[in-house]
Amino acid sequence: MSPTDTSPSQGSPNQEARIYIDADACPVKEEIYRVAERHGVPVTVVAGGYIRIPQHPLISRVAAGSAMDAADDWIAAHADCASIVVTADVPLASRCVKQAATVLAPTGKPFTEDSIGMALAVRNLMTDLRSSGEITGGPRGFSPRDRSVFLSALDQAVRRVKRNLPSPT
Repeated sequence: MSPTDTSPSQGSPNQEARIYIDADACPVKEEIYRVAERHGVPVTVVAGGYIRIPQHPLISRVAAGSAMDAADDWIAAHADCASIVVTADVPLASRCVKQAATVLAPTGKPFTEDSIGMALAVRNLMTDLRSSGEITGGPRGFSPRDRSVFLSALDQAVRRVKRNLPSPT
């Protein structure tokens, strides 16, 4: 089966777990595909434009458009309690957390109701510092440990979301 451009149904009593990838700069797509295949969870890879994905029946893509934040807007519009969103974008994470989605950074760090306020504050502070000419150094490099922590966090998130969804009737 070839990959397709799809959007999941919303509000269905028979919701299934689904993973959304904010794909433009995601370093763990291959890891997500492996975990999704192991658990039988569909994955939607969302990017501003066309992005290459493996040909697998569980993996689909959405080219959200070239407008500013089009991919973020698409993900936020589809995220719900059955969703696992993988993003490093803090404002997108905040939008998805508000919709009861499980949100993970590519390092495996969860964004939660308790942590998102501080994450937004730090992001805004760093943006202000950079705009005033301050050299902030940027994020640290992505390490093999980050990849391992992410794999464990994603596996746990998938299990938790699947466990908390109503059984199909």
